[in-house]
Amino acid sequence: MIDYVASAFMLAGGVFAIIAGLGLVRLPDVLIRMHASTKVGTLSSGLILVGVALHFLDWSVTVRAVAIFLFLMLTAPIAAHMIGRAALRMGVPLYRGLRNPLDDSYTSAPLPGADRSD
Repeated sequence: MIDYVASAFMLAGGVFAIIAGLGLVRLPDVLIRMHASTKVGTLSSGLILVGVALHFLDWSVTVRAVAIFLFLMLTAPIAAHMIGRAALRMGVPLYRGLRNPLDDSYTSAPLPGADRSD
């Protein structure tokens, strides 16, 4: 019975990995592609690792799977943030339906509590 549960987790992880791959191909923008690859990729990796841990039912494999998942949870958002920041700084064209929230945000708004009478 545990093999069926492990197989279901691995199959669900594989389906999410395919969805992430389709998102990388079909989505129009580097930021949207980055979102698809990190969120869905981390979820698919986590599901596959849960399936592996259930399949082997060994503490050493389970500890390694948990360590790999924690490493992915810590590094994937940081890597996605750095890729998105580099893309914005390089001036990569964005999808026209998106607006860059950082355009002129530092020059147009005064600091909170700043006196404008100077």
